[in-house]
Amino acid sequence: MESQVRGGTRWKRFAVVMVPSVAATACIGVALAQGALAASFSVSGQQFKVRADSLEGDGFEQYGAVDSGVTLAGKSTIHPVAVSAFNTATITNLCQSVVTPNVPIFGNVSLILHAGTDPNKPVEASKLYIDLDDLNADATFTNINIGVAAGSMTKGPGMKSDEVKAGLANPSGFGQEADHASLTDVKQTAWATTAGTFKLSGLHMSISTSGAECY
Repeated sequence: MESQVRGGTRWKRFAVVMVPSVAATACIGVALAQGALAASFSVSGQQFKVRADSLEGDGFEQYGAVDSGVTLAGKSTIHPVAVSAFNTATITNLCQSVVTPNVPIFGNVSLILHAGTDPNKPVEASKLYIDLDDLNADATFTNINIGVAAGSMTKGPGMKSDEVKAGLANPSGFGQEADHASLTDVKQTAWATTAGTFKLSGLHMSISTSGAECY
C-alpha cells in the first residue's frame, strides 16, 4: 500500500497527519550504543532551516516528543516536536541554515551548509533522528501503518531510549511507520538532528552577514 501526502504540517495538525522530514547538522559521525540515541542534551535557543530536493528513506518511524533546552538568553524552555526516524536515508541537494540574531556590528549572521549537490553523490545517513516542528514536502509512503503505539513500532530504529526514560516521549502515544518514505521539495524547521553516521558529500560551509537562509 502506498500513501501520498502533500502540503505543510504544523504541531496542531500533528495528531492528524505526520510526515517525515530531513535535516542535517555539521556534526558528523555521532557515536551510538546499539542504535539508542541519548536525549539528555539541551537543544540550543536557535532553530535551523533545511531544504532538500529529495529524501529517500528506508525504515521510517515518527512520534511526538518534547525537546528541552534554553533560549538565547539562557532561560530554560521546552518545544513540542515530531521526531522522524530512519534506518537509512539518502538526501540530494541539501541546504541547512541557522541565523544568529543581533551580532554586534553585523546584525543577523547566518551559517549555511550545502552538501549532496551532485545527484550521483547524495548525503548518506544511518539511524537518523530529526526533531522538527514545521515541514512542507510532497511525500509517498510504502506499506504505512498510521496510529501505531509509538513504542510498538518495528519498521525503523525505534524511539530514543533516554527520551522515553526522561518522560519526554510516551511509548503508548500516537506513532506511524512505513517500509519506505520518498519526499521531494523538502522545506522544514527543526530543533535537533542526530545520526549514527552522516556522510556529507561535497560539503561547503559559509557565513553570510546578510541573514540569508536556505528558504
